[in-house]
Amino acid sequence: MNQDRRDRLRDAAVTVLAESGGRGLTHRAVDAAADVPTGTAKNYFPTRDALLRAVAERCLEQYRALAASLAGAGPGPADADGLAALLAGLLRDVAGPGRPRVLAYLELRTEGTRRPWLAALLDPIAAADFAAHAHLLRAAGLPAGAERARALTLALHGAIPHLLAGAPATLAAAGLDDLDRFARGLLATVRPEGDR
Repeated sequence: MNQDRRDRLRDAAVTVLAESGGRGLTHRAVDAAADVPTGTAKNYFPTRDALLRAVAERCLEQYRALAASLAGAGPGPADADGLAALLAGLLRDVAGPGRPRVLAYLELRTEGTRRPWLAALLDPIAAADFAAHAHLLRAAGLPAGAERARALTLALHGAIPHLLAGAPATLAAAGLDDLDRFARGLLATVRPEGDR
């Protein structure tokens, strides 16, 4: 099969899932989003599970590409200010250009509650964040024990749905209306008193 067309269909499926949710992810909708003849997506991904798997694999590829680009940017931020800037940038990506990918990923996580094979396929994405954040804490010269890395990761993950929804009162209440301030405050929270 044509790999370029397959990737085009997978990218279209990510877009459809992000825009229309799980119920809107149909072969016909993917065909329309990819601007290909009706039936093309079904030829590449014959079942709904195959279509979900294709989206999950594409999200995993995109996540790994993002992680590789961050790793390729050097050893990581050299201090807490650099790490706060990086975290704020990642959150801006969630609310901006990365929004479709993250929305699709969250839709897949919901589908994964009913499809264990899908949850297993997505597991490396979330699991990798804990190690990545521990590495970033260490690179910035901050305490990087498992508890601090967990607290940082879970706080960032918890912020994501609020950023995606964009409700102003909630963003203000969570401190997400100023992502730079939020990231600095989050790092201050995961640091022990003696290390400040």
